[in-house]
Amino acid sequence: MNFEYPEGATPLEPEEIDGLKIKHITTRGELDRWEQDNIQDALDWLSRRKKKDHILSEEFSCKLHERMFGKVWKWAGSFRRTNKNIGVEWPYISVELKMLKDDVTYWIDNKTFPPQEIAYRFHHRLVWIHLFPNGNGRHSRMITDILLTEVFEMQAFSWGGENLIEAGKVRSQYIQALRAADGSDYSLLKEFLNT
Repeated sequence: MNFEYPEGATPLEPEEIDGLKIKHITTRGELDRWEQDNIQDALDWLSRRKKKDHILSEEFSCKLHERMFGKVWKWAGSFRRTNKNIGVEWPYISVELKMLKDDVTYWIDNKTFPPQEIAYRFHHRLVWIHLFPNGNGRHSRMITDILLTEVFEMQAFSWGGENLIEAGKVRSQYIQALRAADGSDYSLLKEFLNT
C-alpha cells in the first residue's frame, strides 16, 4: 500500500493496516474515497437516530467512529492500542475522555465559556487525546458539530469551508491552529472556525 500522509496525519502501524477490510485499496486516495462513502452512511444514521444518546460519553464516541469507518476498518469504534506521534499514551485514553466529558459538562452547566468556545475547546482536546488509530480529525469534527447543533442548537462550524483531508493551505491553517491550542492559545482556532 502506498499511504502518503498529508501534514499532521498520523501514520498507521502495520497491524492497524492489516485491519483494512477492503483489500484492493492500495493508495491513500482510494482509502479516502472508501472512508468518505462510509462517513456518508454515518451521516444518514445520525439523521435517523433518536437523539437520546449522551454525545459526550465513551459509548457514543465509539459508536459514532464505528458508524463512520466500520465498513473500511475492523478496529473502527475501538480505541487505539499503540502510541502515536500525537495523543496521550494509549492506556490513558478512557481516563482522558472521561475528564473531557466532565469538563465540558461543567462548562455547559456553569456557562464557563460561550457555546462556540466550549465547542472548539472540546474539539481540540478530543484531537489531542487521539482516541483511534485513524479518522480522529473527522470524528472530532463530526462530534463537535453534533455538540453545536444538538446541545447548543447552533449552526455547525464551517471548518474552513474546504476539504481538510487533503494537503493544502486550509489544512495547514487548521493544523497550525490545533498546534497553537496545544499551547493554550485558541486564537487561531477561533479565527479558523469563524471564517
